[in-house]
Amino acid sequence: MSVKIIYFVHGTTTDNEQDLATGWAQGELAEKGIKQSIELAGIVSHIKFDLIFCSDLKRAIDSANYSFKNKYKIIIDKKLREANYGDFTQKPGKEFKDRLVEYINNTFPNGESYKDVEKRINEFIQDIKKKYDGKTIGIVAHQAPQLALEVLLRKRTWKQAIEEDWRIKKEWRPGWEYIVE
Repeated sequence: MSVKIIYFVHGTTTDNEQDLATGWAQGELAEKGIKQSIELAGIVSHIKFDLIFCSDLKRAIDSANYSFKNKYKIIIDKKLREANYGDFTQKPGKEFKDRLVEYINNTFPNGESYKDVEKRINEFIQDIKKKYDGKTIGIVAHQAPQLALEVLLRKRTWKQAIEEDWRIKKEWRPGWEYIVE
């Protein structure tokens, strides 16, 4: 058996609009992000989820609520948090986003590494594998957890996951599918 994951990123935040790295800061959805989250509900209305998980950061919780609150149970899980950017939190992305591969094994200054995120996401995968076999779950979270899924479930290296990230090409879509076996 397996667990099917449909992964969604939170809506656009006020930090996104200013090219600021939010990391573990809560972040506020921008008007655009609220609209995106509401529209997402209609776009994916044909998918039957068993439940929805989201990060414990406000921007993900708000996005999940706008998209799924009236239809599905939403479980908040801290393991789905964005990477802790440490000293880069709330700083312009241009200060470090072109060097993300440097933080695969090394921590962001006073933060965590992508390997730390991978460990959290692997724990999440092991939890859902035991509890939700045969189910379809939605996840509303952030960039680093999705990159960790690419590493853990699609066997990409961290370097590949970072370099092939849809965000670089601006190729958003309403959900990415992953299978946990």
